[in-house]
Formats: sequence, structure tokens, C-alpha cells
Amino acid sequence: MTVYQGILRLKTYQDSRYQNRWITGGLCQCGRPFTYGAVFIRSRITGPGPNSAELLWPRSNVWPPEIDFYEDLAQPSLATESVHWGPPHRMETYQLRHFNTSAWHTWGVIWTPKSITFTVDGYGWHRVSLPTPIPRVPMDVNIEQRTSCGTNNACPSAPESLLVDWVAIYQPRSSR
Repeated sequence: MTVYQGILRLKTYQDSRYQNRWITGGLCQCGRPFTYGAVFIRSRITGPGPNSAELLWPRSNVWPPEIDFYEDLAQPSLATESVHWGPPHRMETYQLRHFNTSAWHTWGVIWTPKSITFTVDGYGWHRVSLPTPIPRVPMDVNIEQRTSCGTNNACPSAPESLLVDWVAIYQPRSSR
């Protein structure tokens, strides 16, 4: 992970110190969880390979719940959002297909007690509302890349990166 000229770069690359395994990275705003609010992240990927994700993860680190407001499933022309809940694990997901995720986009989530609205470039593209269970626990913002070589298509053929220009987090006063 590096920052150069104001851009965060999460790199995925092979490292000879680890038998040429793919090395990935991520970060979280751990220790500053909130319940309800809005998160917007301006980002892009440099190519196919690793799975890139921008999400809200429970402070307790007990899954589910999870709110993915951008995930490419290792496919540069696909963007998905998902809400996970349970137990048992259940999920609602929605996909944008034929979408260029190697271009800069602002991905967002607006999370309230009654709904979750997913946005891209300022436009709502999907909304989940009651009766779908809305997470009601404190969550942290996470940005990550991961590989799954040997188990699915999230295995790069060349080094790739997730670039992040900026992150904005808005919270109601009651969740600070």
C-alpha cells in the first residue's frame, strides 16, 4: 500500500519472498465505527484479477452483517452491491454489468434505520429497504483487494491496483 501524489494505491503483486504468492492489501477505519450515515469513495481499478471491495464491516468482527457498496468480483466490467445478514447467512445483491470500473467513479452508500441506498457518481442505482433486514450494529469502513487463486476467478495474471482518490464519511450526531 502506498500514497503518491495524493492517491492511495492498494497493490496486488507476486512476491518472491513468499513463493511468488499474490500479495494484497486493505485498510479500515477501525476504531471509529458508526451506526447509520453515508460513505462515498472515489476509486478505480487498474485491471482485472483481484477482487476489489469497499464495504462496511461490523465492529465486533462477527459476520454477518456486511454492506458491500462496491465489489467487482475480479471482473473489470462488473460492479456489485450486497447486504448480508443472518444467521443463517442470507444476502441481497444487485449488479451493474458492462460498467467500466477502470475509470474513476464515486461509489457510495447511504445507510438509515429503514433503508440502504447504493450510489455511483451521485446517482442512486439500487435501494434495499424493510422488510429486508437492515444492519443495526456499529460498522467500520473497509477498502480491500483479495485474491482467491485456485478457488475462483479472483487470480491476477499481472500486478494490479485499486486506486483511491478520496473518502468522505458522514454520520448522524447520535452515532459519533
